[in-house]
Amino acid sequence: MFASFLIGLREGLEATLVVSVLVAFLVKDDRKDKLPHVWAGVLAAIALSVGFGAVLTFTAARLSFQQRELFEAITSLLAVAFVTWMIFWMRRAARALSGELRGKLSAALELGSVAVVIMAFLAVAREGLETALLFFASVQGATTSAQPLVGISLGLLTAVVLGYGLYRSAVRINLTRFFTWTGLLLILVAAGIFKYGVHDLQEAGILPGLTSYAFDIGAILPADSWYGTLLAGMLNLTPQPTVLETVAWAGYLLPTLYFFLRPSRTQPTSAAAAPAA
Repeated sequence: MFASFLIGLREGLEATLVVSVLVAFLVKDDRKDKLPHVWAGVLAAIALSVGFGAVLTFTAARLSFQQRELFEAITSLLAVAFVTWMIFWMRRAARALSGELRGKLSAALELGSVAVVIMAFLAVAREGLETALLFFASVQGATTSAQPLVGISLGLLTAVVLGYGLYRSAVRINLTRFFTWTGLLLILVAAGIFKYGVHDLQEAGILPGLTSYAFDIGAILPADSWYGTLLAGMLNLTPQPTVLETVAWAGYLLPTLYFFLRPSRTQPTSAAAAPAA
């Protein structure tokens, strides 16, 4: 449930901030007549995201066991690739995101109402499709109860409330720190999804070593215990992982954390430019 909540919170707040920038630009520019077109694009993006999630679920349910394992493995690996790219892209481009969105919306306003709808749709659809794919991948092998759905719903609701508070200046949070901490947590979640994707490939017979276990902590971490269920839902931590799963988990987590936590390099000011300035 925590992993689903985190996905909903992080992705939802990104989408909410995008919408807030678009709405604030139109209000400030006295183009409120275009607000319905922005909301039309946003609603279309939400509908596409929900439909995409439904297609993933429907497709997985219709496949045989081996085909389903392969399908879930592919979606898990795609989700890890997308979330990793998103985390690093957001870290690099967050400062320029607002100006970029305003520039695109200005160009869309010159083209007409349909362009505004399409621009708002594309701006939100990426976040929505990432959310659907990441949520689908994160709940594979987790509890079959409604907890993941409740978790992502609460995360999205919290994101909307925070986004509205930021828009109204009623809430002040350090977005850089927020995205850094949620990025760290999402890396842990992505490592678990990557691990589960490798396990699915083993289940499908693509990779060997399904019965070669790295360790067995079932005695201290029963899979049916509340804390076992919690850790499985948060990090896809299982009491009896295979050697290949464990290597994949560490092979993704350690270098990704290193590059994410490494201080960003700044361009030094040249000695020749200083006197001229």
